[in-house]
Amino acid sequence: MDEKQAHAVLRERGRKEMREILGAPYTEARDTTTTPFNQAIRALSEEMAYATLWTRPHLDRKQRSLVTLGMLCALNHPHELRVHLVAALNNGCTPEEISEVFTHAVAYCGFPAAIDALRMAEQVLKEEGRL
Repeated sequence: MDEKQAHAVLRERGRKEMREILGAPYTEARDTTTTPFNQAIRALSEEMAYATLWTRPHLDRKQRSLVTLGMLCALNHPHELRVHLVAALNNGCTPEEISEVFTHAVAYCGFPAAIDALRMAEQVLKEEGRL
């Protein structure tokens, strides 16, 4: 298998993982907005984040989701936080576990970041019928 074929296999594996983690609606919407301008970074995220990182042993998807929520809270990236809140629910995280991540983040990220993350979580949980 040449390098191009290896990337194609890895990308397809990543797309399968991404579809399971983020949901088919997200993946389909993402596909409709893929352009030559953003195509390279999206392919990298499929290969690296989903095919490689999300499939590593020792942490299950639920654990990875909780860790991801904490990191996105710290970085204050609301768009990605919204996406990964839905993923966390898909991966079996409960509203209580999600709330606890942001409560715990107060000590490490500060009140503003934790409050913003909790506010986004409340919005997503209501939209998803979980609150």
